[in-house]
Amino acid sequence: MASTALADRASRPGGVIATLAVTGIVASIMQTLVTPLLGELPRILDTDASNASWVVTITLLAGAVFGPVGGRLGDLYGKRRMLLVCCVPLVAGSALCALSSSLVPMLIGRGLQGIGMGVIPLGISLLRDVIAPERLSGAIALVSSSLGIGAALGLPIAAAVVQYSSWRVLFWAAAALALLVTLMIWFLVPGTPASAAGQRFDAVGALGLGGGVLCLLLAVSKGADWGWASGTTLGLFAGAAALLLTWGWWELRTDDPLVDLRTTAAPRVLLTNAASILVGFGMYAQSLISPQLLQLPEATGYGLGQSMLAMGLWMAPAGVTMMLVSPVGGRLTNARGPRFTLVLGSLVIAAGYGLAQPLLGSPWGLMLVGIVISTGVGFAYGAMPALIMSSVPRSETGSANSFNTLMRSLGTSSAAAVIGVVLAQMTTTLGPVSLPSENGFRVGLLIGGVAALAAAAVAALISPARPAPDPAAAPDGDRAAVPGARTAPTG
Repeated sequence: MASTALADRASRPGGVIATLAVTGIVASIMQTLVTPLLGELPRILDTDASNASWVVTITLLAGAVFGPVGGRLGDLYGKRRMLLVCCVPLVAGSALCALSSSLVPMLIGRGLQGIGMGVIPLGISLLRDVIAPERLSGAIALVSSSLGIGAALGLPIAAAVVQYSSWRVLFWAAAALALLVTLMIWFLVPGTPASAAGQRFDAVGALGLGGGVLCLLLAVSKGADWGWASGTTLGLFAGAAALLLTWGWWELRTDDPLVDLRTTAAPRVLLTNAASILVGFGMYAQSLISPQLLQLPEATGYGLGQSMLAMGLWMAPAGVTMMLVSPVGGRLTNARGPRFTLVLGSLVIAAGYGLAQPLLGSPWGLMLVGIVISTGVGFAYGAMPALIMSSVPRSETGSANSFNTLMRSLGTSSAAAVIGVVLAQMTTTLGPVSLPSENGFRVGLLIGGVAALAAAAVAALISPARPAPDPAAAPDGDRAAVPGARTAPTG
């Protein structure tokens, strides 16, 4: 098995990288797939707008809850195998959505699509096993950037399909793409030995983390609708705190934890995860504000009056830019290290928010802002997995990278909550309708810029790289003597 992986590494790394990049694009398209349908979902599913909003929320929740589980299973049973397993709910969920005419099956299908989102951190983790070191930074950056192009292209394509065809075509196309990705993984991605073979799966830890994250993200994403001081929201926050504290206690005492908290608490990993939350916030704030500005009516004095399709097309160049700059980010990481690339990316994001203040008045200005911010996100998103995987043992790359992805999800969810509160509090009226005010958008952009600057400050505290000890490389009798066999380096 090892010789086969090495042969594949030498003979077809381009096919592996391309496959995993396409996988990331397809998975990220699933997130923006329903955006053009939001106004029509209550009619399509015969429900009210509040219930229909769960079609978006359930995908986020499922991806966040099952991501760390999929990453750990990849360490235990092989990442290629788990990539193929994650493709099953992507295909099945898309097909179920295409056949749905009511809320419950649509929610189940969207939940399955969310579970399939685990292919993204798994694919990035697999790169460490099958790509030669000199190509690894560029490969990580390219696959990470596929998230941006998938989200950016998915929106205008989905809007065009909804405008000129049946909404069901969206989901049948998603199922076909997921099936294509499955075949590409089967034929082009080599199998590698399980990096944590022989260890047990921590089912208790999976339930504890899943329950805690579910309560936390529900409270954050729905708190504005339910009321931040409501019993439901406060109860969910309290439940999240209790479950996550209990989960942490368990993880520190079990032999084979779902997430090794000693590794996660090492300064290099801890600071990377903290910066990931802030980068996720900085990335998503602009993604929430620009579409609204583009689509608000011109009668407001600051809205740009664009259709859904036109809005998607104005935002698409930002996603394409994210992929185009990824090789530059990879070269920067090779030359200066991933910490430098993460700091630089965060500063570029902040610069994009600075540009936004004078450029809000035109679609061209917002497009330029999106391109600058996406350039920074491309650098940062390529650097974060490189930092994580250079700081943990090989036996933990899947779970550690999936946990880092969870941190980014917490950042995006927090951005949605904070920006939502700002825009809800700072409003103006257009006839009988209350809309977010121009000052509200400017404050939201300012908050996004501050988050990006904070990410740069946190990233600057990350220590220079040191090779992570790899207990799998030592004989069994020597593993206990390997520093960091269950903990990451602290330098």
